[in-house]
Amino acid sequence: MAAGDLDYRLSAEIVDPEWMPGWCVIEIPGSQELLGTGKSVKVEGTVDDVPFSIGLMPTGRGMHFLNVSAALRKKLGKGVGDPVEVHLTRRLS
Repeated sequence: MAAGDLDYRLSAEIVDPEWMPGWCVIEIPGSQELLGTGKSVKVEGTVDDVPFSIGLMPTGRGMHFLNVSAALRKKLGKGVGDPVEVHLTRRLS
């Protein structure tokens, strides 16, 4: 799939996954099929209406994840275990 508009929404939870301890991430189920690749893909979107532009990285388990940096967690006022609404709006790469 080439760069272009997306309209993919999901309810998720910020997690500290066992496959990458110490990181705060949002796993994106079905992303490999949605994006047509198991490689990193740069996207734009929002988490709880807070905009981001970031590379979704592969988990090695058939999906991608969005790294939730300390700065983004601060903007959201959320941490591990908290629910979020994710909206992927554009694929950049």
